[in-house]
Amino acid sequence: MRCQTCGDATSPEHHECQRCYTPLGQPAVTPGLPTYRVRGIGLAARVAVGATAVLYLAVALSPLIGMVLSRRAMANDDPGLLLGAVIIAAVAALTMTVVHLTAAVLVIIWTWRARKNTDAFPGALPTLGSGWAIAGWLVPFANFVVPARVVAGVARDSLWQRFTPTLVGVWWCSWLVFSIGERLSSRADDRAYEKLPETPFNDAGYQAYVDYYQDSLLRNALPALGCVIAAVTLILLIQRISAAQETRIARATPQWPTAPVWPDQTWPAVPAAQPVPAVQSAPAVQSAPAAQPAPVAQPVPAAQPVPEVPGAASAS
Repeated sequence: MRCQTCGDATSPEHHECQRCYTPLGQPAVTPGLPTYRVRGIGLAARVAVGATAVLYLAVALSPLIGMVLSRRAMANDDPGLLLGAVIIAAVAALTMTVVHLTAAVLVIIWTWRARKNTDAFPGALPTLGSGWAIAGWLVPFANFVVPARVVAGVARDSLWQRFTPTLVGVWWCSWLVFSIGERLSSRADDRAYEKLPETPFNDAGYQAYVDYYQDSLLRNALPALGCVIAAVTLILLIQRISAAQETRIARATPQWPTAPVWPDQTWPAVPAAQPVPAVQSAPAVQSAPAAQPAPVAQPVPAAQPVPEVPGAASAS
């Protein structure tokens, strides 16, 4: 007997497949439970995550432009160049924020669909409900632990592993480094920027801007590294989990085979239809005799005048 999920040979000595942990005799997907396609939404999420990482690298490296413009402003005594550095950094940060929010929405939708699919996989052992795939990202403090637990469960049940894949741990640790480090560096940049002179009038004022951008570049190094690692590992996780779930769902999709299906075995031919005997026509119903025309009424003869009796008038 072979497992309906992975196709490996099974033994009655074990109650489940030793490769994919599907209970013996169970289908790849439990009939009647809904499943969701994750390939398309997974591809969109991977593209958005990759774009977020690229844009954040642009934001993290934008202080290089600020350093160059600050030195030119000091050489030319032109404070207007400092405004150009601020505008460039603001545009890069705004674009990254929009793409980041888009990636977050797509990843949440993908996580919810992937988690719902595991409910239909026999042998899966989910530890958290599908609602936590959404709420886990939004509830304060819980968002430091719950999303990792949800993705870890989905990865175990989809990739046929009893233990959490190492890739999940690397992704979540690097994500925390990026998330926390980005907030701390952003606050540090705000405090340092408030101490800068609004309009520098000498070399010391311009040098303060140069030092500010140099320190900001160093502060962004660790969050940028965490962002790149988190993006790469998350893209790999989404790709592997999506492919595994789509393959499993496809195994459970009924397909109408054509003969021959297996070697030395064909589908029985459909017996030819027997001719239907002709239906004898019922005897013709004799038509009722045609109605005879009604006789034409004869005209009534007109009344004859009464003959006058002689002598009747004289007698009266």
